[in-house]
Amino acid sequence: MNPVVFIGSALVVVAFVIAGGVFTDSAAALFKATQRNVSRYFGWYYVLSVTGFLLVSIGLLFTPARHVRLGGRDASPDFGLLGWFSMLFAAGMGIGLVYFGVAEPLFHYATPLEAEAETPAALTEAMRLSYFHWGLHAWGIYIVLALAIAHAHFNRGLPLAPRSALEPLIGERYKGPIGDGVDILCTVGTLLGVSTSLGLGAMQLNASLNGFFGWPEATWVQVALIAAITLVATVSVVTGVKGGVQRLSQANIGLAGLLLVFVLAVGPTLYIVELFVTSLGGYLQSLPRMSLYLDPGPDSDWQATWTLFYWGWWISWAPFVAIFIARISKGRTVGEFVLGVLLVPTLVTFFWLSVFGGTGLYLQSNGAAELLSAVQENESVSLRALLQALPLASISTVVATLVIAIFFVTSSDSGSLVDDMVTSGGDPNPPKAQRVFWATAEGVVAVTLLLLGGLTAIRNAAISLGLPMSLVLIAGAFAMVRALHRDPMARAATGGRVGSGGPAQGD
Repeated sequence: MNPVVFIGSALVVVAFVIAGGVFTDSAAALFKATQRNVSRYFGWYYVLSVTGFLLVSIGLLFTPARHVRLGGRDASPDFGLLGWFSMLFAAGMGIGLVYFGVAEPLFHYATPLEAEAETPAALTEAMRLSYFHWGLHAWGIYIVLALAIAHAHFNRGLPLAPRSALEPLIGERYKGPIGDGVDILCTVGTLLGVSTSLGLGAMQLNASLNGFFGWPEATWVQVALIAAITLVATVSVVTGVKGGVQRLSQANIGLAGLLLVFVLAVGPTLYIVELFVTSLGGYLQSLPRMSLYLDPGPDSDWQATWTLFYWGWWISWAPFVAIFIARISKGRTVGEFVLGVLLVPTLVTFFWLSVFGGTGLYLQSNGAAELLSAVQENESVSLRALLQALPLASISTVVATLVIAIFFVTSSDSGSLVDDMVTSGGDPNPPKAQRVFWATAEGVVAVTLLLLGGLTAIRNAAISLGLPMSLVLIAGAFAMVRALHRDPMARAATGGRVGSGGPAQGD
C-alpha cells in the first residue's frame, strides 16, 4: 500500500460524501456554479485538448513506435482478442451507452443543433451528433494515458499507476509529492467517473423494475439498487480480473449482442443498415468541423449539456479506463493497441447507436410509437419504452435488465480494481481488503451524487472534474511520445541506434 495516496484519496472521498450528505443544497449549488464557469471559460480548452489527444493517437500509427511491443519483443498477450475486446467495451462505454443509446438520438431529433426539429434533416443530424459524442474522440482520450502507463509498467518496470506515466518528463521526482498528487487526483477521478455511471445505471434499472413490478421510481429505490449491485461487484473484484471481471464482461457482451441482434431482426432492419452506413459517412465528413466546433455566447447551453459533458465524463474516466486497458494489454504492439482500442469499440458503438437509436427514430418519425414524450419526461425509461413497442417485449426487457445490471457490476468492479492498484503503489494484484473498501466507496459516492440532484449533479461533476484531470492527460501524452521515441524497438525499426532510454524489459 502507498499510505500517502490511500489516505489522501480516502480523505477526499470522505469529505465529498460528508459535504454532499450534510450540506446537500450548498454542494449542489457549488457543483452547478463550477460547471457553468468551466463550460463558459474553458470550453475552447476542452475542445482543443480532446482533439489533440485523438490526433496524437492516430499519429502513432505513422511512426516507428507502432512496432513497440508492450512487455518486450517476446511478450505474448494475456488475453485472447475476444476477451480483450469484451473488457475494452465493458469498461470504456458499457452502462452509459445502454442508458443514452436510445435517448440521445431522440433528444437531438427534437432539439437539433442546426436542422429544423423533427425533420429528415434533424434525423440525420441526430445520428451524426450521437456518433461524434461516442466515437473516436473518447477512445483517443483513453489511448494517450493507457499507452503511457502500459509502456512504463511493462517495458520499464515501473508501478502500474498514473504517476509512472510522468517519469520521462520529471525523472525520479515521480516517486515524490508530484506523483502522490497525480495518483490521488486520478483515484478520486476514477471514483467520481465510475460513480457517475453507477448513478445512471441505478436510474435505468429502477425504470425497468418499475415496468416489471411497479416499483416506484424514487431515489430510495435507486440507493437500494446501488447497494445490492455494489455487493455483487465486491465479490467480483475480489475474485480478480481473469475470474470475475473477464467472465462477467464476456457474459454481458453475449447478452448485449443477443439484444442487439433481436432489435435488428424485429425492427426496421434495412433502415438500420442504411442509417448506419449514411451516418458513418456523415460523421467522417463532419469530423474536422465538429472537432473544433464551439457554441459561442454566455446564454448558449447546448455544448455544455452535450459535448462538454461527454468530454468531461471521458476525461474523468480516463485514469480508470487507461489503467484497466493497460493492465489487460500486455503483449500487444503499439500499432495493434491503437487500432484495436480506437476502431473496434468505436464501430461496435456506432452500430449499437444505429440499431437502438435508429429504431427509436424510425418508430417516432413514422408515428408507430410515441417515444419522444416519454424520453423527455424521464430519459432513463428510453430503452424500456423502445422494447415495449417491439414484439416479445416481456422477454427482451428481461434481457435488457440483465444487461444493465451486469454492466453496472463490471463498471464497479473494474473501477474499484483500478483504485486498488493505484493506492497500492501500482501493484497489479492489490490486497483484497482494499478492493472491498473501494468498491464500497464507489457505491457511497454514487448515492451522494443521486442525493445531490440525480443526472444534473452527475453532469456537473463530470464537466468540473475533467478540467484538472486534463492536465494529467496532456503531461501523459508528452511523456508517452518521449518514452516511445526512446524505446529500442522503435529505434530498431528505423535501423537507428538505441538511445539513452535503456533496454526494454524482456529484450
